[in-house]
Amino acid sequence: MHPDSLAVHAGRDDLRRLGVHALPIDLSTTYPFESLDDAVGSLDAMMAGGGPTETGGPVYSRLYNPTVGRFEAGLAALEGADAAVAFASGMAALTAAFLAARTESQSHVVGVRPIYGTTDRLLSSGLLGMSVTWTDADGVADAVRPDTCLVAIETPVNPTLDLVDVAAVAQAAGDVPVLVDSTFATPVVQQPLALGAAMVMHSATKFIGGHGDVLAGVVACGDAWAARLRQVRILTGAVLHPFAAYHLHRGLATMPLRVRRSQETATALAARLAERDGVGAVYHPSVDGRDPAGLVGTQMSGPGPMLAFEVLGPDGRADGPGAFAAAGGFLRALGLVTPAVSLGSTDTLAQHPAGLTQRVATGEGGLITAGLVRVSVGLEDADDLWHDLDQAIAAGRTAAESA
Repeated sequence: MHPDSLAVHAGRDDLRRLGVHALPIDLSTTYPFESLDDAVGSLDAMMAGGGPTETGGPVYSRLYNPTVGRFEAGLAALEGADAAVAFASGMAALTAAFLAARTESQSHVVGVRPIYGTTDRLLSSGLLGMSVTWTDADGVADAVRPDTCLVAIETPVNPTLDLVDVAAVAQAAGDVPVLVDSTFATPVVQQPLALGAAMVMHSATKFIGGHGDVLAGVVACGDAWAARLRQVRILTGAVLHPFAAYHLHRGLATMPLRVRRSQETATALAARLAERDGVGAVYHPSVDGRDPAGLVGTQMSGPGPMLAFEVLGPDGRADGPGAFAAAGGFLRALGLVTPAVSLGSTDTLAQHPAGLTQRVATGEGGLITAGLVRVSVGLEDADDLWHDLDQAIAAGRTAAESA
């Protein structure tokens, strides 16, 4: 089926048999069983990374929940994956992916920078008992070692919207599996598994949820990886609540419409920002020079719904205290746009990476500037959004001049 049809119907195969039209929510924490032998068999199947048996049932909701399972099936279909495994947050999903890849003899990760700040911090902290070599996309082949268990990339990159060639990285990684954080793209814009990735991860809190009211993460992958991920989830308890899964599954139906509308508006805003005085670099794959490998139209169906740009200080620079003050003044002056972290909601959000989401990163160095602002474009009218951004840029400059 076309992805738009899958978004509406995937994961709902059992609804007719159940005699319902709307998605049901199963809030049970425990499940009765008729036969101890059947329950034991079901428990063993789930502990091995599979699903419950038909006769034994789920046993306990940390092992399996049918509402979560329906969402997982829907997301897997959209990613062209055998399976998907959902977690309580994006970082829980990412952590599980790292732990699932680690073995006694292989605990080294190649990380491609830039990458989401908390991902950077997690890998650099040593918390998972894993070592990391940081590199750029061109350095992956040289960074891989005999004990490398995973190559981790993000594309489009947070917050600079740089694009990473997934197929090229997978080829450079050789036999080492590649994990792609595809949160900014969503399955609507990009399917990394078809390009050679082993796992694709989403902070489902963002465009998949779509309404700023649910916290979740999900990894789509092959059956073997899914079994390992489920084992990690069972043992760590990072389970997704069924009510959250219900919201996510319901959100899948409108995700293609939401993402494409936001992408269209982001492209229009990026073009206007590129011509605006007081704005430095504009980061969006539609802008000249931002897609040097021509990945939009090949790897990606479009440039995506996220953008970033630099608010310049009074000295015309994007770095330093003047730019930081201008960015702060810009955020304070916003009226229609919400100044807040996160992304993918129906309303447009703007935040300051250097001060917030990338602040926890350990090695970003000069990759982002003090004036950089990241914008998650929502569903508002493009002209209304432009008027708000335009006046806030002017207000930010005035605030910086008087600081």
